[in-house]
Parts: sequence; structure tokens; C-alpha cells
Amino acid sequence: MKVIILQTDISWANPKANVQKVDEMLARCGEADLFVLPEMFSTGFCTRPEGIAEPVGSDTLLWMKQKAAELNAALAGSIAVEENRHFYNRFYFVHPDGQVQWYDKKHLFTYGGEHKSFTAGAERVIVNFRGVRILLQVCYDLRFPVWARNRKDYDMILYVASWPTPRVDAWNILLRARAIENQCYVVAVNRVGEDPACQYCGGSAVIDPYGHTLAACEDNKSCTAEATIDMDVLEAFRKKFPVLDDADPYQIL
Repeated sequence: MKVIILQTDISWANPKANVQKVDEMLARCGEADLFVLPEMFSTGFCTRPEGIAEPVGSDTLLWMKQKAAELNAALAGSIAVEENRHFYNRFYFVHPDGQVQWYDKKHLFTYGGEHKSFTAGAERVIVNFRGVRILLQVCYDLRFPVWARNRKDYDMILYVASWPTPRVDAWNILLRARAIENQCYVVAVNRVGEDPACQYCGGSAVIDPYGHTLAACEDNKSCTAEATIDMDVLEAFRKKFPVLDDADPYQIL
């Protein structure tokens, strides 16, 4: 599976402009199976979503479906969504045939006040796409390894984020930890630029199960990077060194 990550500079609360930016970036990309965008790529990370969050079935989601069909590829990224008077940080995974799967961010960023307006998700979501089982995760979820623990039910984690510059070292370290401890690929996409609260330097990367970086975006720049997810390599590694067989049993209550 070929993956392209899009590290973007997001204009605050301007879905039309942000979708246009991504559209232009996609036009410069080659073919791929999966294109991954940052957290809240259409608006920037908002903790006060009133007037900013998009409705279910928004123009942004419609655009994602149109692009996925046009590119014959999946498109993934999170959007601030309002549904039934509740707000969700919703990570959409849009298949090229129009099927839409989503994960609502479980670990809301209390330090920034996200929990005051958003409703946390409760379901762990794994997508099957072109022979790869993919766990969907959003930003702050990265700090909670139990939520991402591999139960031998996925091969790759997608992390989409608005992870600020002062804590980027934690981002870089934890991404590698998740890949190594879960014996999986990690695809992580962060934004660049600034919003009313923070600055962002990126750090978007694709990491293999050994913790090695396969591809990375340049810091502080809107750009793309691409890598190949090799399931033969992953399966051979797991067979040779079956770490997951020795994992401690646990249950999320």
C-alpha cells in the first residue's frame, strides 16, 4: 500500500480556503492508495466549536468523497462536526467507493479545554482497506498506549494531529514507541503554521515496526511525503519475533 501524507498550514475557521489548499496539494501528488490529512484540517483545532464546526454531511465531507472517487484512493482526516446538538472531533476515513467510516476522538484535550464543548467517543475503530487493517487515532490519543494496544487486530495506526511546537519532542518519541511496542506501521500527520493559541512545526512521518522513519515532511513547511506499507515485511517480522504473543492480558472497562 502506498501512503501519501499531507502536512498543511491551516487557515483559521475557513473550510473553503483549507479544502482548496489541500486540493492543490493533491493535484501535485502522484498516485497512492491512501492520502492522510491533519486533525481538523478544514478549520484548525477549535475548542470552542460553536459557529465553526461543520454539520454532518458537510461540504468538506462531500469533497472528501468526491476526491476519493476521483483518485481511486482513500482520504482520511478529522473534522469538527456538530450532530444532534453535540460536537465531535470526528476522524473520517473515506473509501473510493463512497463508503465512509469514522472514529470520534476518545481522549479530549482537557489541558486546552476541548472537553468543555466536545463529546468523547467510546468506540475503538479499525478500518480494513486494501489488505491492511488500520486503527484510527487522533492527536492526544497518542499519550494513552492502552487505547492503542495491538490485540493482533491491526497492522497500522493513523494519527492525525494539531500537536504544538513546544511538545513536538514528545510527539516524535511517542510515535516511535507506538510503532515498536505494537509491532506495526505508524502514519502520523501534524499541521504547520499557527492559530489563535499555538504554533505548529509539523513532524509528520511514516514509521515502520522497527521504529525507523520511512518518510518525513520537512519541518515548518506545507509539503507531502510518501511511503510504502509492506505487509510481507510486517508479517515476516511478527513471525520471526512474535512480541505480541507475550503481551499482558488486559481489559478496558
